[in-house]
Amino acid sequence: MSASEPQESGEVRIKHSLNKKEEEFLAKRREDILQSLEKLQIKCSEAPNIALLGSGGGERAMVGLLGSLDQLQKTGLLDCILYLSGVSVSTWCMASLYQEPDWSTKLETVKDKIIKRLISSGVSWTDAFAKLDKYYYGKDFFSLTDVWAAMFITDYLKEIDEHTLTEQWNQLSKDPFPIYTVIDKHCKQRKDADPWFEFTPHEAGYSLIGAFVETSSFGSQFHNGSKKKKQPEMDMLYLQGLCGSALADGDEIRKFLWKRIKDFFHHFLLKRETGMFAEIKKEDPDCPPIDECYQLLMDLVDMNLSVLKGIDPSDLDKSIRTKLKELTGEHFQTKNLNLADKEAAKQYMKQYTVDVCNALSVRFSFWPFDVYFSICKCMAQWKWGRNYDFLHKIKDDRVPSTLLESETRDYEDGGLLLNSPYFSVLREERDIDLIISLDFSDDKDPFTTVREAAEMCRKLKIPFPEVKIPDEDVKKPKDFYVFKGQNAPTVIHIPLFNVVNCGDTFEKYKETYHTFQSPYSAEMIDDLMGVAGKNFTNNEDNLKEQIRLAMKNTQ
Repeated sequence: MSASEPQESGEVRIKHSLNKKEEEFLAKRREDILQSLEKLQIKCSEAPNIALLGSGGGERAMVGLLGSLDQLQKTGLLDCILYLSGVSVSTWCMASLYQEPDWSTKLETVKDKIIKRLISSGVSWTDAFAKLDKYYYGKDFFSLTDVWAAMFITDYLKEIDEHTLTEQWNQLSKDPFPIYTVIDKHCKQRKDADPWFEFTPHEAGYSLIGAFVETSSFGSQFHNGSKKKKQPEMDMLYLQGLCGSALADGDEIRKFLWKRIKDFFHHFLLKRETGMFAEIKKEDPDCPPIDECYQLLMDLVDMNLSVLKGIDPSDLDKSIRTKLKELTGEHFQTKNLNLADKEAAKQYMKQYTVDVCNALSVRFSFWPFDVYFSICKCMAQWKWGRNYDFLHKIKDDRVPSTLLESETRDYEDGGLLLNSPYFSVLREERDIDLIISLDFSDDKDPFTTVREAAEMCRKLKIPFPEVKIPDEDVKKPKDFYVFKGQNAPTVIHIPLFNVVNCGDTFEKYKETYHTFQSPYSAEMIDDLMGVAGKNFTNNEDNLKEQIRLAMKNTQ
């Protein structure tokens, strides 16, 4: 049986075609779009294929997308969208919306429900750890994506969404077809294969290669195209962690995460007074000294933070070595740490952290220390999004050898390569006529995403219009740009903050809503949604005109 044809559940599909279920949905959706266009006095015999893209940009992207969709719905234009694709934190908004079947038909109610949740008290440390516990014991691979989802994303989204993508989707949905996007970290680094990876309600896989597996089977172990070992389907919290992990780069983020982990450990250290430690000791009277192990772990976290800050960690190092010898009998050979060489210091701490955790795990191999040690080792190794490679050892010449070699792949936020999900909708078989790109990023150049998309498409020989921006617009962007090209989709680029919707407060808005900050207040959410919505209030006629022009191109 060839891997190139659609298979039964548990088989890989390698073919440049759409999933049959996606095709069936799109046929029905296009009929609905035609009716919506007629209501807008736009008559046509064939509806143009319109894709709406949401970029990354922290909570700004989530709220900005929600405000944009809200205004699109009020104008009637949301019902003309065929695909909704997101990268990074835009996917957090998408996941919240698609919890509600046919959300686009009752967006006002759904929007209010989401906002009410975002400003609520949120998820407790205890519930977050319980979720982390499920991730650790429930599958073969544990990475910082699990930690990020349980400890950080829950702080913003104020929920633990354990539904799956396949559960969320109703074949009779009246909503745009959703596409969540990430990148393959190894492909990004080696630059010799397709890094663009997408998740839809039906399939997950490499967008440009055309290699897919059923979404419910993503993460399961495959060999030569057939499933060998099933893993549970990832839930929406993990998917949001996978998509929204743009923080998986940079020393400042390492500091932030180590501090967060320290707070996490400290919280459970305090729980000894509530009986957690007593229960462990009751089960095992010969249990080794738990308090001392906790303190050693806290010192290990502090030592990592000191090295990242360039502070001499000698006292912490001495304390760790002494306690480790007392607890395990393990004696480390003294090595020189050169703080002046940041890369060498990082490698030193990577090995040091792994060695300490491995030594402790011999004696403290029980819950919750097994989880704690894994968290520390994942931090040291900076391991994100590890899953089985469903293309492992597959015999098909169309798959680059890079994707066949390793039994696992690491996936991360697509914003680390391109902060907009263009390549999910640029698949030839999706035949997109019009792309509406909502840019929520905070680059000094608000046209970075569309410029980079154009350059990448040029190298890959993918049709894309030429992008020319007046120099003066880089510092003072307007709210609506249209790029056209021969045999290429029309691209509309809409910067979130611009001189039209923000006026003289343009710079102030950029300073107020930056990427890395605490969860927004109710006032901030309301304000930001209003600003995002203005981009469509002010351009309703312009957008309708571009839809008319795109419609003519389909005739």
